[in-house]
Amino acid sequence: MTDQHPSPDQHPEAEHHPIAVVGAGLGGLTLARVLHAHGIEAAVFDLDASATARPQGGMLDIHEDSGQVALRAAGLYDEFRALVLPGGEALRVLDRNAVVGRREEDDGDGGRPEVERGQLRDLLLGALPEGTVRWGRKVTGARPLGPGRHEVSLADGTRFTTDLLVGADGAWSRIRPLVSRDVPRYTGMSFVEFDLRDADTRHREAAELIGGGMLFALGAGKGFLAHREPDARLHVYAALTVPEEWSSGVGTGDTGAAKAALLEHFADWHPSLRALVVDADGTLVARPVHALPVGHRWDRTPGVTLLGDAAHLMSPFAGEGANLAMLDGAELALALAAHPDEQEKALAAYEQALFPRGESAAAESAANLVLCFSDTAPQPLLDQFARYDRLRDRTG
Repeated sequence: MTDQHPSPDQHPEAEHHPIAVVGAGLGGLTLARVLHAHGIEAAVFDLDASATARPQGGMLDIHEDSGQVALRAAGLYDEFRALVLPGGEALRVLDRNAVVGRREEDDGDGGRPEVERGQLRDLLLGALPEGTVRWGRKVTGARPLGPGRHEVSLADGTRFTTDLLVGADGAWSRIRPLVSRDVPRYTGMSFVEFDLRDADTRHREAAELIGGGMLFALGAGKGFLAHREPDARLHVYAALTVPEEWSSGVGTGDTGAAKAALLEHFADWHPSLRALVVDADGTLVARPVHALPVGHRWDRTPGVTLLGDAAHLMSPFAGEGANLAMLDGAELALALAAHPDEQEKALAAYEQALFPRGESAAAESAANLVLCFSDTAPQPLLDQFARYDRLRDRTG
């Protein structure tokens, strides 16, 4: 009898997926959800072991002209509204002496409601058929098979092929090299991320300082960005203009040493702002801020495209990263649904809108980074808000 099983040195036949999405972040999940709403199924591959394998980050303000458009396309707008943090659009801008230069209250009429990233991701996951996301499937590389087909290799030694490969896998995308040689570059700024938990009882002064929404406390080349979370937690980023290697000293696991290193940069700041670091709960996490070149784009490459940070990674100072990732996912899905038998036409139409949209947001983000941490900060940011106020008054 002939043995029908492959020998150990033979590779089994690769799985095939008509549409494969690498990355189960907000952009990849929005793509899969909008495709599903149009009767098109996709397989999503993510390196995390499960949906709850790691924290998903802090608050997001979801914009009317991008993230909210995507959620409407996904049929999830009403469910999203139920997740919005009341009061989350409140804003305070302080200088290093904790003097308030601007204070905005959330009257419920703003166009950028705040939602916790993990809750938004769970909403998208819950709207997909079970098994859409393949967890624990880390992509290590991809190669073209032609014409328009690709083979993707996974860390577990398996592989799959696909007719359409979408890189939704973030800053260090494994799919981007198929279309572009550009890689993210260090912006010159690093964040140190930490939390103050149970703030209303354990950190009352910090809770009062930050308020119900977002806080900017800015000085020359440094500052604090903070936000209240739905669980009475204060999520804080200390921002520093430092060499990229500086961050490696924060991630040693020695919280006391990390706090001391961070506080050296804020020695002459108001005690209430320094206290955010002193009283931080848990570990401090360093996050160097990288960006792709403004205007990043590529030639139309059959059978593959990118979305979100894989396509247009930028600093967070335009507030557009997650919003654009979701809009990218929705627009790619809608283009594919509109051209079911003309995939390349759909991809070309998608990228024609993607490139200028990403370039505009990336340019704004780069400019805002300089503005927020100029030698006279926070005055340039306050002046920018004043210009917005005048424009709003003129246009009604």
